[in-house]
Amino acid sequence: MNPIPVETGLVFHCEDAELLGILHTGASDATRGVLVVVGGPQYRVGSHRQFILLARSLAQAGIPVLRFDYRGMGDAGGEFTGFENIDADIHAALDAFSQQLPQLREIVIWGLCDAASAALFHAWRDPRVSGLVLLNPWARTEAGQARTYLRHYYLGRLISPDLWRKIWRGDFAFSAAWRSLRTMLGQARQPNANKAIVATSEQTPLPQRMTDGWQRFQGPILLILSGDDLTAAEFRDLARASRTWRRLLAQPRVTLHEYPEANHTFSCHEWRDQVATWTREWLGTW
Repeated sequence: MNPIPVETGLVFHCEDAELLGILHTGASDATRGVLVVVGGPQYRVGSHRQFILLARSLAQAGIPVLRFDYRGMGDAGGEFTGFENIDADIHAALDAFSQQLPQLREIVIWGLCDAASAALFHAWRDPRVSGLVLLNPWARTEAGQARTYLRHYYLGRLISPDLWRKIWRGDFAFSAAWRSLRTMLGQARQPNANKAIVATSEQTPLPQRMTDGWQRFQGPILLILSGDDLTAAEFRDLARASRTWRRLLAQPRVTLHEYPEANHTFSCHEWRDQVATWTREWLGTW
């Protein structure tokens, strides 16, 4: 039986800024830990206290966890410059985690939304990172967003009783709806920027940099996608349209779980607990 996990506050540095983290110790002989990287804009607690409850669940099972605020978020110092620029913050958190628990030989990065994308950028560069847990990865492009809205939002609206009731009452703003739809159609017709190439600069489109990070990282990956979430829908559409992504998701090292009812942040306890269970079980399979 594992001892009661201890929760300890940590202050560590990233360049000239102080970062704050909470360490959940887990078992004293644990050699694999989990680093929770927050998706913005939020901080180490997580939406609906998700990160606290996840960390406590894993630590109770003996798995150490560190969750932290990166620069410009929560109680951390410094300026927030976007999820694409937190590589140094992740590196500093990995350093702090390893220093506090020197017995750790492997660290898994756990990230939701743009934190999942940031994890893909960092993981292949750091030999301490042995695995990734990615929830509803942020693969946003203007064209991809427009196609997702057209496919998953506008089509659904057409069969919504509420829409037809508004039309019947004369409460529907046809001109505004048409302007919005016309804008989306124009954006959706933009050339496909999602073809997979090796990223060479910060100007490379986000989906391509994510593809490159996934290809370069060779460890196991747990991918969890919500069914009631346009961010997850855009990632699915990207994967379905790309031969490269279909091949990547079919790799034996990838475990995919889909939760059709769940929203973006897994906001109810049933969804949140299932995510924690999937994470804990997956960590025990390799």
